[in-house]
Amino acid sequence: MLNLDLHSHSIFSDGTLTPESLVARAAQRGVAVLALTDHDHTGGLPAARAAAAARGIRLIDGVEISVTWHGQTIHILGLAIDAGDTALQTGLAATRGGRIERARKMAAAFDALGIAGSFEGAQQFADNPQLIGRTHFARFLMQQGAVKDIKTAFKRFLGGGQPCYVPHQWTSLSDAVNWINGSGGVAVIAHPGRYPLDTAQMRALLAEFRELGGAAIEVVSSSHKPHQPATFAAQAREFGLAASAGSDFHSPQEGYHDLGGLPALPHGCAPVWRDWEAAQCEVLNVKC
Repeated sequence: MLNLDLHSHSIFSDGTLTPESLVARAAQRGVAVLALTDHDHTGGLPAARAAAAARGIRLIDGVEISVTWHGQTIHILGLAIDAGDTALQTGLAATRGGRIERARKMAAAFDALGIAGSFEGAQQFADNPQLIGRTHFARFLMQQGAVKDIKTAFKRFLGGGQPCYVPHQWTSLSDAVNWINGSGGVAVIAHPGRYPLDTAQMRALLAEFRELGGAAIEVVSSSHKPHQPATFAAQAREFGLAASAGSDFHSPQEGYHDLGGLPALPHGCAPVWRDWEAAQCEVLNVKC
């Protein structure tokens, strides 16, 4: 099987590498099929596509859309999208709105804790100021020595229920799925193991997602604990969803799972990438 990674980020959202550097790292890691899935933005795709073509990598045009579902933030990946689709771009622009206001509210919360200058500090790490978010604040906290890593920043300050967490009303699940499907893409629930949902809530999410036209769930993710891929594989089969896999790579320095090198899907999964894999194998003249 080819080395595929269908979830990654660049400086166009909260990654630290340019699209070109991201593709170069993927090539060094032996990735043959890569999806660039920046948060609510597709601006990095043209550069990534050109870099991938030069290195013999198949690039899957993607995006990660922020959704509010029953008060919870859920992320929906769009894979193999048409980034030029008007409805998709209009929706993404609307979803990006309000991030700066939210960031200022987070900064006020940090001020109240005696941590000054967080807004300006986070801005230093946001190459795309439209998409300033919690990860940029986490990098500021690391720079200040307030936390040892990104995970600790979320656990102590930025995660749900923590003192500097500011809820935000994102787009609806139906809109996100409709934008992705309307652009010819495939809608995938990203890293389901990250959401604070019990079994009944997860089943409700999967049922609604499938009814709306969702196609797949990220079974293999760096966010998942060792036992979770088997659980999500079983749920994918039960709800008639394909299975995806991605590192959710952001930076070489931050302890996220590196590009490529993902474990295989559990037995019995229907890979979301079957058609892309076959096409890439034909290009490379290898057997899959």
